[in-house]
Amino acid sequence: MALRLTALADLAALPFDEIIDVRSPSEYAEDHLPGAVNLPVLSDAERARVGTIYVQEDPFKARKIGAALVARNAAHHLETALAGKHGGYRPLVYCWRGGQRSGGFASILAQIGWRVELLDGGYRSYRRLVSEALYAQDFPAPVVLLDGNTGTAKTDILHALAARDVQVLDLEGRANHRGSLFGARTGGQPGQKAFESSLAMDIAALDPARPVIVEAESSRVGDRILPPALWKAMKAAPRITLSACLDERARYLARAYADLAGDPAALAETIERMRPMHAAATIAHWRGLAGSGAFETLARDLMAEHYDPRYAKHRRRMASPRETRVTLDDLSETGIARAAERLLPRIAALVAGR
Repeated sequence: MALRLTALADLAALPFDEIIDVRSPSEYAEDHLPGAVNLPVLSDAERARVGTIYVQEDPFKARKIGAALVARNAAHHLETALAGKHGGYRPLVYCWRGGQRSGGFASILAQIGWRVELLDGGYRSYRRLVSEALYAQDFPAPVVLLDGNTGTAKTDILHALAARDVQVLDLEGRANHRGSLFGARTGGQPGQKAFESSLAMDIAALDPARPVIVEAESSRVGDRILPPALWKAMKAAPRITLSACLDERARYLARAYADLAGDPAALAETIERMRPMHAAATIAHWRGLAGSGAFETLARDLMAEHYDPRYAKHRRRMASPRETRVTLDDLSETGIARAAERLLPRIAALVAGR
C-alpha cells in the first residue's frame, strides 16, 4: 500500500510505529521526514556505483547489482536495527521518489508479515509540501516581532513566553545559530533544506487564530535563509522593541555567551573576522580584552562600537508604524520571567491594533 501525504499536519497523526528513510546517509543528512530513522539500502558509494553503471554501461546490469546490494543491506538491518521488532510492527518506508529502493525493502518487510506501507512519491512528495508552505502560501498566523538591540535577552524572553503558552517561532533554535557574528553554536547549522523542514513543521502546527512571536532577524540566521512567506510576514509585522542599559546588557551577554568565552581560540578568530570593519588598534584592544578575560567590558565595547550602530541602521530600514517599546532594568533569570509577564498585554494590544 502507498500513503499519500496531502498536508504537513498529517504527519503528526500517522499511525505508524516508525518512519524509515532508506536513502543513502548523505541524502538523509541533507533532509528527511521528521522523526525518520535512516536504514540505507544503498550506501553513498554503492549508490554512486549503481548510478554510474546505469548511465555508462547497462540499466539491466545496474538494476541487478542494485537489487543484490539492497537485499544484502536489508539483511543487515533485519539482524540489527529491526531485530527486536514485534509481529505487529507497522513501518512507513520511503526513498527519494518512492521507487525501487523503498519498494524492494518494503517487499522484504512485508514477506516477514509486518504491515509496511510506502510513502507515495517518496521524499519528493514531502519536500513539495514544504516548498508550497514556505514559498507559495501566505504565512498562516498574525506575527508580532520581538525586537531590540543585541544583549536585550530576546531569545530568553521568547522562551519564557513559550513557557506561558504563547505561540512562538524560534528561528535561532531551528538554525542552531544566535544570529550574529559571534552566534555559532556547537554542532553547526543544519542544511537549508533541513532548516526549512523544521520551520515548515513548526508553522503547520500553529493556531492561525492566535499571534505568533518571532524574534526580529535579518533575512538570514547565520548562513540559513528565511523563506519568503515568513520574511514577508516579518517585514509587515508590528513589533515590541526592548531596551536596556549598556551595562546590564553586557552582564547578560557575558553569561549568555559563556561557551564562546570559554574557547579563547574561537573568540579570537571571530574578533579577527571583524578586521575589515574596524581599525587595527580597535581589533587589538578587543583581542586584549578577550585574552585577559574581561568579557563584560568586551561585550560593552562590541555593542557600543559595532552592534548598536549597525542595528540602528537596520531598524531605520525596517521601521514599523505599529511599535511598542519596553524598557528592562533587570536581565537576570528572574528579570526575564518578569519581562515575559509584562509583554503579554502588549502582545494582545498590538494584535488588536490598539
